[in-house]
Amino acid sequence: MKNIIKIAVVLFAIAQTLYAQETTNQWTAGRPDGHAPISVMGDHYHGKGDVMFSYRFMKMNMEGLLNGTADITNNQVHDSGYMVTPLNMPMDMHMLGVMYGVSDKITIMAMAMYIQNEMDLQMRMPTGMTNQFSTASSGFGDIKLGALYKFINAKGQSLHANIAISIPTGSLEAKDVTPMSAPNEIQLPYPMQIGSGTFDADLGLTYLGQTANFSWGAQLKGTYRFGRNDFDYSLGNRYNLNSWFAFKTNDWLSFSARGEVVADERVNGANPNLNPMMVTTADTFNSGGKYINGGLGFNIYVPKGQFKNVRFGFEYAYPLFQEPNGIQLKRAETLTFGLQYSL
Repeated sequence: MKNIIKIAVVLFAIAQTLYAQETTNQWTAGRPDGHAPISVMGDHYHGKGDVMFSYRFMKMNMEGLLNGTADITNNQVHDSGYMVTPLNMPMDMHMLGVMYGVSDKITIMAMAMYIQNEMDLQMRMPTGMTNQFSTASSGFGDIKLGALYKFINAKGQSLHANIAISIPTGSLEAKDVTPMSAPNEIQLPYPMQIGSGTFDADLGLTYLGQTANFSWGAQLKGTYRFGRNDFDYSLGNRYNLNSWFAFKTNDWLSFSARGEVVADERVNGANPNLNPMMVTTADTFNSGGKYINGGLGFNIYVPKGQFKNVRFGFEYAYPLFQEPNGIQLKRAETLTFGLQYSL
């Protein structure tokens, strides 16, 4: 963590040097690097009457197992008492969003998502033989409603607050057939569920800086869960710090680098329908953790013509450090694509 803080200080020192050398009057979104990397939400606001529609597709992969920071085999996990262990889990998320500038200071936003999960697992039989099987879940997730409040935009720097509420519209009853339940379906463990089942609040601050050819930013955000859901548990609170730096090569293209520090708390409570010794993903001890992610991406922006204000973003992200609580799947790459259109 100390090294991350040092890196952040160096990056902001570089940014401030660039800012001192060359500043614009105000930070503006009307350029390719006027938005953060496509994976960052709530990074910018809009003027009064402005509207933006967006679509994002995120693909995240997990494969292999970690026990804290140490690699661990499936057979070692079986030896520790779990009958079933996960092998891999790809997740796809489709996100539709809209933002509207109520005034020059307040922007409201809404986001809906559709989630698809798959998981390959390995079961050890009483004979010692192993058997592999798969489960899947999909559906519309929780809906988010929020607002951004601009504090200041001057001398190429901007600061705004992020506030959002997540409404528990996503299902907590995803089921599938397993070798132990066949031919009947059973409720799937926590990572395979679509929603949180609780009202959640996102609170954050976003800082932006910009010169003629460079931009940078940082976003500190926390997600807080209220109460427990119908199955007597809640997901853990989540805290993350995003920092990024971008270079505008011309009026339509920019490249970015991003660093992220994430801390996820463990699941609170437990679903009585799940047996924590059956599979690692049903044991709440194996949830939450600390992660550091890095990402590289680009934004393409259309400044004029028939497709003016259309923006396409892409980012490839990969974990630089991961320390999950207990035994969990190892996170691999995350790909994010996005299309945005402002009116």
